[in-house]
Amino acid sequence: MPLLRLADVTRSFYGVHALNGVTLDVPAEGITGLIGPNGAGKTTLFNCISGVVHADGGSIVFDGHDITRARPDRITRLGLVRTFQIARALPRLSVLDNLLIYGAAQPGEGVLQALIGSARARAREQALIERAVAIARRLNLMPVIRNPASDLSGGQKKLLEIGRALMTEPKLILLDEPIAGVNPTLAREIGEQLRTLAAEGMAILLIEHHMDAIARLCDRVIVLADGRHLASGSFADVADNTSVQDAYMGRRWRSAG
Repeated sequence: MPLLRLADVTRSFYGVHALNGVTLDVPAEGITGLIGPNGAGKTTLFNCISGVVHADGGSIVFDGHDITRARPDRITRLGLVRTFQIARALPRLSVLDNLLIYGAAQPGEGVLQALIGSARARAREQALIERAVAIARRLNLMPVIRNPASDLSGGQKKLLEIGRALMTEPKLILLDEPIAGVNPTLAREIGEQLRTLAAEGMAILLIEHHMDAIARLCDRVIVLADGRHLASGSFADVADNTSVQDAYMGRRWRSAG
């Protein structure tokens, strides 16, 4: 069974169909790329999967759980978390604090635990700090761990987005353009981090417009066009697909070539 399965998912906005019956599977390991021309419905699909908006029809099943109309917090607790194209770190908080607020099972979330500060709560807080530090070290954010997030470069903010997702202990991460606007050095570093996570057994579904990154990183590619699942397979398979070429460049371009 795939880790994530969508069946005939639809979504409209003011009568405009953003998703027109999308059916696709995401495996439980490796990196799957989600590509398509502008307006294909990629971000809307991410929003429906993560509970930001609800699908009008169809079903979304994650790890055996129907999440079609679930709240984002429940979806995150099940192990599915997303990042956004524009990093959403809290600018005045340090890198460490930004990581900590995404930790699962926060002891301070309960009024009683927050007031009495039990040994169990203190142990959990220490475990979260250790996890945050380990993630910062892994993502090369230790030199800036005490800095406010507003001081980070664009690439570092992308790494922090990934780090915050990792704090939730996910099974699947949805990444929305993780290397967009990032300098080539940090883009390569982010790519290496993603390949390492995939090698360790984490599933990743990413939107990316840089086709060289898709070719380099992805084990499998899914193509959307006009809100529909157009094609899927290896990068070479979809690149050779004439329907995909038409969606990106138009039939006139292909005929001229």
